[in-house]
Amino acid sequence: MQIFRDIPALRSAVEMLKSDGRVALVPTMGALHDGHIALVEEARRHADHVVVSIFVNPRQFGPNEDLDAYPRREAKDAQMLQAAGVAILWAPTVEVMYPDGHATNISLSGVTEGLDGAARPGHFDGVATVVTKLFNQVQPNVALFGEKDYQQLAVIRRMVRDLDLPVEIVGVPTQRAEDGLALSSRNAYLSEDERHNALALPRALGEAARQMEKGAAVDAAIARAIAMLAAHGFDPVDYVSLCDAQTLEPMAVLDRPARLLGAARLGRTRLIDNIAVNPAA
Repeated sequence: MQIFRDIPALRSAVEMLKSDGRVALVPTMGALHDGHIALVEEARRHADHVVVSIFVNPRQFGPNEDLDAYPRREAKDAQMLQAAGVAILWAPTVEVMYPDGHATNISLSGVTEGLDGAARPGHFDGVATVVTKLFNQVQPNVALFGEKDYQQLAVIRRMVRDLDLPVEIVGVPTQRAEDGLALSSRNAYLSEDERHNALALPRALGEAARQMEKGAAVDAAIARAIAMLAAHGFDPVDYVSLCDAQTLEPMAVLDRPARLLGAARLGRTRLIDNIAVNPAA
């Protein structure tokens, strides 16, 4: 596996890979876990060569968020990626990604305006900007993103359509621990007790989804989910919301394919999750 930190060397190496087949990109912020490796494995089914980027993007962190504390362990990550058969690790510095005078920002409306877009103002501008730059730097044929960050996936799909970017976007189902908790780099922040209580998030969403699919009122099922989260120490609950699976528009009635999304803070750790919900046939 080759490791690059400057754009000209990266582009030259990717050009060589492209002469031998398709190239897939898996963008990450590092602190890799089995969920990231699942993305790499899926990438290998869509392309001949896989590039993984590691960049902790300051522009998607708010002023009171965990940028400085976000786990960084590039050496261990590199070992995992090499074992997974990755061809290139792209690990630029902040100075390479945002050189002095950088003044361009990618901003979307619509799909960014609720959920995490409301809870974390400016977050998706940072995501869209850095992903656009990664696409321009690597110029992959296909890029893969996890469905755990479902709104992020919707934002990237919308951006690629709107900007006519020649990249195929593939969403990969959320990878979970054996007990059901969605894998996340931020799970490392959880204490032993918090790790146990964190299971309330997937369980609350799962129970609410089952209730809705059996005909329960959406608002009542959501209220029960929020109460369950509060009972297990989540505070605040940023949102539990039923949204159209494609547009992420809020839904008051389950009358088409949907996603039930939740975000809440447990101690100092903010967790997110989502689950598909479908109306009765």
